[in-house]
Amino acid sequence: MDETVGRRERKKAATREALHRAALRLAAEQGPDRVTVEAIADAADVSRRTFSNYFANKEEALFHADLVRIRRLLELVHAQPLDEPPWTALTRAAEQLARESDGLDPLWLAQRRLIRNHPSLAAHQITAYGAVEQEFTAEIARRLPEAPETPLRARVLAGTFLHALRAATQHWTDHPERPLVELVRAALGYVTP
Repeated sequence: MDETVGRRERKKAATREALHRAALRLAAEQGPDRVTVEAIADAADVSRRTFSNYFANKEEALFHADLVRIRRLLELVHAQPLDEPPWTALTRAAEQLARESDGLDPLWLAQRRLIRNHPSLAAHQITAYGAVEQEFTAEIARRLPEAPETPLRARVLAGTFLHALRAATQHWTDHPERPLVELVRAALGYVTP
């Protein structure tokens, strides 16, 4: 039974990845506004219904890898010792994720660079990152002593942390000659609380 479940989960992950890559490739070639869900499904050789089983819209398909990495980051932060100061835990987790991300596919990076700042995607990106920011805020808050200022402090730390990471990652996307971990370390160092 476990082998069947494992195979099924691997197949689902492969389909999700194929849809993401197809969406990214088509958006880079045609522009995000011209890409349709049907075209993404066709490019991944699946039905429109199958697409809908994995993503609610093309924007979700485009940003899938970003959200996977940000969820991985949240896992890494959660795994840090609770007695570590929040910024230390955040920095260590970010550096670990950056080391894991240094080997990203250059084609994926080039495609991502082409669509990164497209205006039609901004609203989706803001909404997606806003939801994740709430999760980081909760993770940081559990590491702080209970006090009236804790919710605001956790929120400010989460927002600052995520913004610094986005800045470092965008800089790295444009200048991949430096290792991502160096840029992440530098960006977080600029805002050390």
